[in-house]
Amino acid sequence: MYDRRWARNVWDAARCAGGLLTVLLLIDWGSGRFTMWRGLLWLTLAVLLFVVLFPARVSAGEDWLAARWMLREREVRTDVLVSVRVLDGISQRLVLRDVFGARVVIDPGVLMNNPSLWHRFEAGARKAADDGLLLCGQTALRHLTARMDRETALAVFKASGLE
Repeated sequence: MYDRRWARNVWDAARCAGGLLTVLLLIDWGSGRFTMWRGLLWLTLAVLLFVVLFPARVSAGEDWLAARWMLREREVRTDVLVSVRVLDGISQRLVLRDVFGARVVIDPGVLMNNPSLWHRFEAGARKAADDGLLLCGQTALRHLTARMDRETALAVFKASGLE
């Protein structure tokens, strides 16, 4: 199972970087201050923006969840999770750790937007909690489950015209 919106998010990141590059080049050209070095600087800034905005590709299977970002991939076993933490900040992040020391950081919105990924993750995390391995994060997992249930119910109501 893969994140269904990943390709669209990559295109969004590319459009933002391309838009920034276009605006910066047009401003330089319009002011008459464009040089090759300034163009290279603006290109570098656009590439850095693309790298920052590039989304991790999240995939899940039975008892595992992986996130691949550009050149590296990290994977955790969801059936032996010991920690589930939600980090708040500019963008919310979900940090998962398993008994083998593997660690994955993902956007919880990816799980919310992909019910099949959520189902795989939640089944494994529930197994870890039932086995007593999930030492830190049962409250966070309950909050994520409640949020997912709420989002699913809203989607069903909206689809059926009962909103």
